[in-house]
Amino acid sequence: MPAMGLAHRRMSYSDLQQMPEDGRRFELYDGELFEMSGPILWHQAVANNLKRVIEEAQPAIGGMSFIAPFDVVFSEFDVVMPDVIFLTQARRHLLDLRGPARAVPDLAVEVLSPGTRSNDRGRKMKMFARYGVNEYWIADPDTSVLEIWRLEGGSYPLTQRASGDDVVRSPLLAPFTFPTSRAFQLP
Repeated sequence: MPAMGLAHRRMSYSDLQQMPEDGRRFELYDGELFEMSGPILWHQAVANNLKRVIEEAQPAIGGMSFIAPFDVVFSEFDVVMPDVIFLTQARRHLLDLRGPARAVPDLAVEVLSPGTRSNDRGRKMKMFARYGVNEYWIADPDTSVLEIWRLEGGSYPLTQRASGDDVVRSPLLAPFTFPTSRAFQLP
């Protein structure tokens, strides 16, 4: 089921918290409510692989990473659920582990799905740039391509497009590197 708009009135994070907890996942874009379809297993495998890769970098650089589902609350009207986030050691103290993430992640990762592909490359990417997410990774399980976008001047130029055994070099996780194939290996 593709992501779909559900309401025509502007909704807030407070409104979202009042909704019944029935397993459905929602995001807010300037107060517009969108229901997200559940991910397929391959999507989750890629997200888990990327979380593990980021965790391997953490002993050397510090920081904390988390995998969805959880809310990242940029504002009362902009709330998303990235597949994976990472906050550097210098900024991890901004997280309240007993609530949603209200700190802007240093890194956000999205694994593309048919229902979210255009959103992840469109308005979600623009939202991440607007709120200052330094690095944005887009993983495409259909093509086994990982893209790294680095925030510069309020937008995301493509830093690297990697596939196969290309070595991924994230500016944020440097000097840590990994072969792209690790993101797309079967569990």
